Amino acid sequence: MSHTRKPFDRRAFLGAAACLGAGLALPARAQTPDYGQEQFETSAFTNQRRNISSFQNRDWQPYFSNLRNGAILVDTHSRALHYWSADQSIYRLYPTSVPVSEELTRRGRTEVIRKVEGPSWAPTPSMKKRNPEWPDYVPPGPDNPLGTHALYLSWRYYRIHGTHDTRKIGRKSSNGCIGLYNEHIQELFGFAKIGTQVLLI
Repeated sequence: MSHTRKPFDRRAFLGAAACLGAGLALPARAQTPDYGQEQFETSAFTNQRRNISSFQNRDWQPYFSNLRNGAILVDTHSRALHYWSADQSIYRLYPTSVPVSEELTRRGRTEVIRKVEGPSWAPTPSMKKRNPEWPDYVPPGPDNPLGTHALYLSWRYYRIHGTHDTRKIGRKSSNGCIGLYNEHIQELFGFAKIGTQVLLI
Protein backbone atom coordinates (compact mmCIF):
# COMPACT_ATOMS: atom_id res chain seq x y z
CA MET A 1 0.00 0.00 0.00
CA SER A 2 1.41 3.37 -0.96
CA HIS A 3 1.14 6.36 1.35
CA THR A 4 0.77 9.86 -0.01
CA ARG A 5 2.06 12.75 2.01
CA LYS A 6 -0.48 15.44 2.83
CA PRO A 7 0.29 18.76 1.14
CA PHE A 8 1.39 21.63 3.35
CA ASP A 9 -1.58 23.88 4.13
CA ARG A 10 -0.29 27.28 5.28
CA ARG A 11 -3.63 28.46 6.69
CA ALA A 12 -4.29 25.28 8.63
CA PHE A 13 -0.71 25.30 9.90
CA LEU A 14 -0.94 28.86 11.22
CA GLY A 15 -4.20 28.06 12.95
CA ALA A 16 -3.01 24.81 14.49
CA ALA A 17 0.60 25.54 15.42
CA ALA A 18 0.33 28.85 17.21
CA CYS A 19 1.69 27.30 20.39
CA LEU A 20 3.63 24.21 21.36
CA GLY A 21 1.19 23.24 24.10
CA ALA A 22 3.78 21.18 25.97
CA GLY A 23 3.86 18.74 23.07
CA LEU A 24 0.26 17.60 23.55
CA ALA A 25 -2.08 16.65 20.75
CA LEU A 26 -4.20 19.38 19.21
CA PRO A 27 -7.90 18.80 19.88
CA ALA A 28 -10.08 18.74 16.79
CA ARG A 29 -12.07 21.74 18.00
CA ALA A 30 -9.07 24.06 17.84
CA GLN A 31 -10.45 25.71 14.70
CA THR A 32 -14.05 25.86 15.92
CA PRO A 33 -15.20 29.49 16.24
CA ASP A 34 -16.33 30.50 19.71
CA TYR A 35 -18.71 33.31 18.94
CA GLY A 36 -19.53 34.19 22.54
CA GLN A 37 -16.42 36.31 23.00
CA GLU A 38 -15.89 37.82 19.56
CA GLN A 39 -17.42 41.27 19.67
CA PHE A 40 -15.16 44.20 20.49
CA GLU A 41 -15.58 47.93 20.60
CA THR A 42 -12.98 50.67 20.56
CA SER A 43 -12.74 53.30 23.26
CA ALA A 44 -12.21 56.81 21.93
CA PHE A 45 -10.14 57.60 25.02
CA THR A 46 -7.74 54.67 25.06
CA ASN A 47 -7.91 53.47 21.44
CA GLN A 48 -8.02 49.92 22.82
CA ARG A 49 -10.41 47.17 21.85
CA ARG A 50 -12.35 45.58 24.66
CA ASN A 51 -14.60 42.55 24.80
CA ILE A 52 -18.00 44.06 25.47
CA SER A 53 -19.43 40.82 26.86
CA SER A 54 -16.90 40.11 29.60
CA PHE A 55 -13.99 42.58 29.78
CA GLN A 56 -13.56 44.54 32.99
CA ASN A 57 -10.80 46.56 34.56
CA ARG A 58 -9.09 44.87 37.47
CA ASP A 59 -6.97 46.06 40.35
CA TRP A 60 -3.62 44.35 40.88
CA GLN A 61 -3.73 43.99 44.69
CA PRO A 62 -5.84 40.82 44.90
CA TYR A 63 -3.36 39.02 42.65
CA PHE A 64 0.12 40.37 43.44
CA SER A 65 1.83 41.42 46.67
CA ASN A 66 3.83 44.07 44.79
CA LEU A 67 4.50 45.31 41.27
CA ARG A 68 8.23 44.68 41.18
CA ASN A 69 9.29 44.51 37.49
CA GLY A 70 5.65 45.01 36.53
CA ALA A 71 2.90 42.41 36.48
CA ILE A 72 0.82 40.54 33.90
CA LEU A 73 -2.49 38.92 34.80
CA VAL A 74 -4.05 36.58 32.22
CA ASP A 75 -7.72 35.82 32.84
CA THR A 76 -8.46 32.72 30.78
CA HIS A 77 -12.18 32.99 31.52
CA SER A 78 -12.70 36.49 30.11
CA ARG A 79 -9.84 35.99 27.61
CA ALA A 80 -8.08 39.15 28.64
CA LEU A 81 -4.55 40.14 29.62
CA HIS A 82 -3.95 42.91 32.17
CA TYR A 83 -0.60 44.68 32.53
CA TRP A 84 0.55 47.04 35.29
CA SER A 85 3.90 48.83 35.30
CA ALA A 86 6.06 48.78 38.42
CA ASP A 87 5.27 52.43 39.23
CA GLN A 88 1.53 51.98 38.44
CA SER A 89 1.67 54.69 35.79
CA ILE A 90 0.69 52.25 33.02
CA TYR A 91 -2.28 49.91 32.90
CA ARG A 92 -3.32 48.05 29.77
CA LEU A 93 -6.10 45.58 28.97
CA TYR A 94 -5.79 43.40 25.86
CA PRO A 95 -8.06 40.76 24.30
CA THR A 96 -6.35 37.37 23.93
CA SER A 97 -6.67 33.88 22.57
CA VAL A 98 -6.62 31.13 25.20
CA PRO A 99 -6.11 27.34 25.17
CA VAL A 100 -8.78 25.24 23.51
CA SER A 101 -9.35 22.97 26.52
CA GLU A 102 -8.84 22.63 30.26
CA GLU A 103 -6.26 19.92 29.61
CA LEU A 104 -4.08 22.42 27.76
CA THR A 105 -4.70 25.30 30.20
CA ARG A 106 -2.04 25.95 32.79
CA ARG A 107 -2.70 28.30 35.68
CA GLY A 108 -0.44 29.70 38.34
CA ARG A 109 2.58 31.96 38.71
CA THR A 110 5.48 32.27 36.31
CA GLU A 111 7.58 35.11 34.91
CA VAL A 112 9.06 36.48 31.72
CA ILE A 113 12.51 34.96 31.18
CA ARG A 114 13.19 35.96 27.58
CA LYS A 115 11.97 38.52 25.05
CA VAL A 116 12.27 37.91 21.30
CA GLU A 117 11.37 40.30 18.51
CA GLY A 118 10.82 38.34 15.31
CA PRO A 119 10.67 34.90 16.95
CA SER A 120 11.32 31.71 15.02
CA TRP A 121 9.33 28.54 15.63
CA ALA A 122 10.01 24.81 15.51
CA PRO A 123 7.68 21.93 16.36
CA THR A 124 8.53 19.53 19.14
CA PRO A 125 9.39 15.96 18.08
CA SER A 126 5.96 14.75 19.15
CA MET A 127 4.24 17.46 17.12
CA LYS A 128 6.35 16.61 14.10
CA LYS A 129 5.47 12.94 14.47
CA ARG A 130 1.77 13.78 14.45
CA ASN A 131 2.11 16.30 11.65
CA PRO A 132 4.97 15.17 9.35
CA GLU A 133 3.91 17.71 6.71
CA TRP A 134 4.77 20.58 9.04
CA PRO A 135 8.11 22.31 8.46
CA ASP A 136 11.00 21.62 10.83
CA TYR A 137 11.62 25.32 11.28
CA VAL A 138 9.69 28.50 10.54
CA PRO A 139 11.72 31.73 10.40
CA PRO A 140 10.33 35.11 11.43
CA GLY A 141 7.72 36.40 9.02
CA PRO A 142 4.08 36.08 7.98
CA ASP A 143 4.10 32.27 8.22
CA ASN A 144 5.35 32.22 11.80
CA PRO A 145 2.74 31.09 14.38
CA LEU A 146 4.27 33.32 17.08
CA GLY A 147 3.60 36.57 15.25
CA THR A 148 5.98 39.50 15.51
CA HIS A 149 7.02 39.31 19.20
CA ALA A 150 7.12 36.69 21.94
CA LEU A 151 7.55 36.75 25.71
CA TYR A 152 8.96 33.40 26.86
CA LEU A 153 7.83 32.24 30.29
CA SER A 154 9.62 30.09 32.86
CA TRP A 155 7.18 27.27 32.04
CA ARG A 156 8.67 25.26 29.19
CA TYR A 157 6.85 25.73 25.87
CA TYR A 158 4.59 28.49 27.21
CA ARG A 159 4.63 31.96 25.72
CA ILE A 160 2.70 35.16 25.39
CA HIS A 161 3.01 36.00 21.73
CA GLY A 162 1.46 37.67 18.72
CA THR A 163 -0.42 36.05 15.89
CA HIS A 164 -0.82 36.75 12.20
CA ASP A 165 -4.15 34.90 12.31
CA THR A 166 -6.35 37.54 13.92
CA ARG A 167 -9.38 35.21 13.90
CA LYS A 168 -7.85 33.48 16.93
CA ILE A 169 -8.16 36.46 19.29
CA GLY A 170 -11.09 36.27 21.68
CA ARG A 171 -11.42 32.52 21.16
CA LYS A 172 -10.31 29.22 22.60
CA SER A 173 -7.79 28.58 19.87
CA SER A 174 -4.30 27.82 21.21
CA ASN A 175 -2.43 24.73 22.36
CA GLY A 176 -1.50 26.39 25.65
CA CYS A 177 -0.05 29.80 24.94
CA ILE A 178 -1.69 33.21 25.17
CA GLY A 179 -1.99 35.09 21.89
CA LEU A 180 -2.44 38.81 21.24
CA TYR A 181 -2.90 40.98 18.18
CA ASN A 182 0.55 41.82 16.81
CA GLU A 183 0.12 45.53 17.60
CA HIS A 184 -0.74 44.65 21.20
CA ILE A 185 2.13 42.24 21.78
CA GLN A 186 4.46 44.86 20.33
CA GLU A 187 3.28 47.36 22.93
CA LEU A 188 3.37 44.81 25.77
CA PHE A 189 6.83 43.73 24.63
CA GLY A 190 8.02 47.29 25.18
CA PHE A 191 6.55 47.42 28.68
CA ALA A 192 7.53 43.96 29.97
CA LYS A 193 10.95 43.20 31.41
CA ILE A 194 12.91 40.07 32.14
CA GLY A 195 11.49 39.16 35.51
CA THR A 196 8.02 40.64 34.98
CA GLN A 197 5.59 38.66 37.11
CA VAL A 198 2.93 36.63 35.30
CA LEU A 199 -0.18 35.03 36.80
CA LEU A 200 -2.66 32.94 34.82
CA ILE A 201 -6.06 32.44 36.43
